[in-house]
Amino acid sequence: MPTLMRELTEVRALLARLDQVDADTLEAQDLDFKEWPADDRHAVRLAVDMAVCMANGGGGTVVLGVRDRVVGRAKAIVGVPDSAEPHQLKRDIYERTAPKLTPEVLELPVPEGTGRLLVMQVHGGLPPYTTTAGAGTVRRSKDCVPLTGDLRDRLMVERGESDVTAVAVPEPVEALLSAAAVERLRDLARQEQAPADLLRKTDLDLLGALDVLRDGRLTKAGLLIAGSATALARHLPNYGWTHERMKSATTYVDRADGRDGPGKGELALPLALQALEARINADNPITTVEHGLHHFEFRAYPTVALREALLNALCHLDLRLASPVLVKQYPRKLEISNPGGLVGGITPANILHHPPLARNPLLVHALSRLRLVNRSNLGVGRMFEAMLIEGKEPPLIIDEESAVRVVFKRQETSAPFREFIADEGKAGRVLDVDHMLVLRYLLGHAEIDTALAAELCQRREAEMRDILDEMAQDYGYLERGGVGRGTWWRLKPALHRRLEGRGNAERDQRIDADVAKTRVLNMLKQRHRRGERGLTNAEVRAVTGYTRQQVNRLIHELEAESVRLTGHGRGATYEYAGGEEPTQKKRTR
Repeated sequence: MPTLMRELTEVRALLARLDQVDADTLEAQDLDFKEWPADDRHAVRLAVDMAVCMANGGGGTVVLGVRDRVVGRAKAIVGVPDSAEPHQLKRDIYERTAPKLTPEVLELPVPEGTGRLLVMQVHGGLPPYTTTAGAGTVRRSKDCVPLTGDLRDRLMVERGESDVTAVAVPEPVEALLSAAAVERLRDLARQEQAPADLLRKTDLDLLGALDVLRDGRLTKAGLLIAGSATALARHLPNYGWTHERMKSATTYVDRADGRDGPGKGELALPLALQALEARINADNPITTVEHGLHHFEFRAYPTVALREALLNALCHLDLRLASPVLVKQYPRKLEISNPGGLVGGITPANILHHPPLARNPLLVHALSRLRLVNRSNLGVGRMFEAMLIEGKEPPLIIDEESAVRVVFKRQETSAPFREFIADEGKAGRVLDVDHMLVLRYLLGHAEIDTALAAELCQRREAEMRDILDEMAQDYGYLERGGVGRGTWWRLKPALHRRLEGRGNAERDQRIDADVAKTRVLNMLKQRHRRGERGLTNAEVRAVTGYTRQQVNRLIHELEAESVRLTGHGRGATYEYAGGEEPTQKKRTR
């Protein structure tokens, strides 16, 4: 499993944010903050438990000495006592875990509390790990959850120790194969420019080169890619596919299954892929876009995105579950789901850049040799890219624990956006998924800050800041405003007009910061002189075009001008508290 750990420089940057948010807000799959218990024995037990949790979850960082539900550095950072010695803590963890864990424990000086924190860097290894008493947890998002039988089983899957597709089938190979499946497999591999010498091999030699033959027997991975429908039904009874053309959420007008009906015999993976693509494309209209002297055709659901999603579903399904790969095609969206949730700490929020993990390693290995899937986790990125390059929203990925669902909205191709991408490519500027996610977001929003962009692109803030600076300084796409954590970026008006293709880009842009402060301050002063209430956050947003957080930053800057927040909740207002009394309270002589 992959190891994810935070550098000390990043930990320091996160600690600086404790004046704005509590530590719990900063926590993630690979990061936790814990207060050091008063009793050292309890503290050691806490450190051991957290080491086990993080190791089972793929590795991560635990910052010891920080309260996680308090805002303000001085209150949140309480530190660890002098008795908390890194070398001894590392030894305690080693002695109390099985298999043995040897995390790095680093001391981090701070001006608050006791003056020191401990940062525990836990490497992911070969789970499941437990304490020597047999207790164990595993990291899931921001929580450590009990390592139940189901989760232990999932960890075994992630390690490849329960690869169903590596099991050999006790029948003669020739009796299991489908000539149509093998031929279609070659066609697909040829389209992806697989090695020609591999494709020239005989059927048995090809399967041998793909490592799906074991001691002269066909494995279930080989059965999936080249087996007959009857052999698959006999040896992999849970495997199948279903396509439903939906009229509504509860009613379908047409259905096909891999085992019977119109799709009879189309069960092996290459034939299933062909059948599903054909059924989807029956209602996947083509739009023609003119660019210069050329006419380009684009489908509502791009071919690349569609194939990647189908291949992901077909090769990452959990074959122990009696559920098919299910495709539901609605009038305005397409849903592709496969049995089995995401594995190895992968979540919809980190799937773009998480190191690859396979539920069925042998099957994925065979398909990667044919270049039908990519073992470097580029499949999800290719799905995103195929949608974004046409100016469309990327797919929505939903982990339902027992299944993964990929949802595509049916959208028209944006000709201005597609032409822009093409022209940039000709100029030698190849935009990746990060660039296109930011551009598409800014077409619908006035601005973006680093934190939001990092969440959108599934990057860390330090990485995202470099990407945004590149888009502003090197590519000339963005304008930058604000300073420090208040920095924001927006599309340059000329590019906004080009990509949008209509309207005036500047009408939706935020007003200049100095103008906004002057306008809000004058309004509050006038209301104060008239004895009227101040402005709510919503009213300031309407005046400035700012977001709620931007208004909070604006008012913070206006505190030096005697602007204060009064009241609570929705009734809270910003008031001018300067020296001049309200007009209605002035007395005349």
